[in-house]
Amino acid sequence: MKASVVRIGNSRGIRIPQPILEACGIEEEVNLRVQKRRIVLEAIKAKPRAGWGEQLKQMRESGEDTLFLPPEIDSEFQDWKW
Repeated sequence: MKASVVRIGNSRGIRIPQPILEACGIEEEVNLRVQKRRIVLEAIKAKPRAGWGEQLKQMRESGEDTLFLPPEIDSEFQDWKW
């Protein structure tokens, strides 16, 4: 597919058709790099730990936020050396 380079302020850009954006999973941000004189765009997936706060809140409200320790681990910490 051929695309024209257009002026955007002091920079230049190209318009990427929606079907291509969807096929590549590109939403708001991309990683941009140059590799052997080629421009490579990579979709940035959801931010790590995004939504964890709400999920932890729901776990706390439903009583599912207890610490899991296998029985072979001493949870009293009395004999632990730091």
